[in-house]
Amino acid sequence: MLEDGEEPDFGTLQRVTEAEALARAGVARPTRAHVEALEPLAEQRWFGRYAVLHDEAGAPNELYFWGFSGD
Repeated sequence: MLEDGEEPDFGTLQRVTEAEALARAGVARPTRAHVEALEPLAEQRWFGRYAVLHDEAGAPNELYFWGFSGD
């Protein structure tokens, strides 16, 4: 997994930051309802993203992983 500021490489994962979630979905703590807005963040081939999804009360309750294989 990548740390903040590291460049993506083949087969790596990077967490969606609160700033990215806010810019894409309008919230700092995304829920399952925001997944579609976050999906364009995985735009590089063979590079994955993951987001901590929250419940209605704002508590983290799920990890969502996705990526772009270049197909």
